[in-house]
Amino acid sequence: MSKNSSRGSRKPVGHQARKRFGQNFLHDMTVIDRIVRSINPRVEEQLVEIGPGLGAMTEPLLDSGVPFTAIELDRDLVPVLRTKFFNYPNFNIIEADALKFDFRTLIKEGHPFRLVGNLPYNISTPLIFHLLEIGPSVTDMHFMLQKEVVDRLAAKPGDGQYGRLSVMAQYYCRVESIFNVGPGAFNPPPKVWSAIVRLEPHQEKPFPCRDEKLLSRVVRQAFAMRRKTLRNCLKKEISAEALELLGIDPQARPETLGVADFVKIADYILEHPLTED
Repeated sequence: MSKNSSRGSRKPVGHQARKRFGQNFLHDMTVIDRIVRSINPRVEEQLVEIGPGLGAMTEPLLDSGVPFTAIELDRDLVPVLRTKFFNYPNFNIIEADALKFDFRTLIKEGHPFRLVGNLPYNISTPLIFHLLEIGPSVTDMHFMLQKEVVDRLAAKPGDGQYGRLSVMAQYYCRVESIFNVGPGAFNPPPKVWSAIVRLEPHQEKPFPCRDEKLLSRVVRQAFAMRRKTLRNCLKKEISAEALELLGIDPQARPETLGVADFVKIADYILEHPLTED
């Protein structure tokens, strides 16, 4: 698993963690073993690791026998990993940018599709939004992220961390924060704590929206000015009277609304778009 990773505390001679790739190599075997137990891979599944780095997480996952594909952006690490895992017939690696890669091309019918990764802090939020688009074709995702990002993913309405990422992630997935990881588990150690999160895409969404792009737009607008009331931050989309009709207080702030409330707003806007005078 990467921000990126290496077995134990070892790393190939000459390879330095690259700031532009957000690389921090995971080396704490206690943490690695705990993550692998949380994932619990099975041979009938497909496992894709985003950013394997030096392969600390890759090796115990391969040992399970699960068909395995690694997506790695750093071209210098690709031959290192091919050499390291040449004797694993279940290992495949693709040099690609995960933010642009179409993960649907790897899905095989009848084989649960699972994603894992120690995601670089600098791309974690846009990458999660990219992966949410895959939808219920994914069984689950286990990611190491900056703890602050995991807190945002799992936050509930009224929490200080609750925002756009919380709403959209919870619209698509069940979110579970599993455990925290200190800076010392990495080389070089980051300046912040990390955490493991499990995302399980809903096979049937609890609150399906009729237009998910519209929902995304509404949520983005609401939290762009989170200190303002819904009346003000959504005034170009819906009237205060319409909000009251939906049972939503126009004077409420966006962080007090649940996923179902935002879906109600988006569905109403779809049927009753505001027209400019």
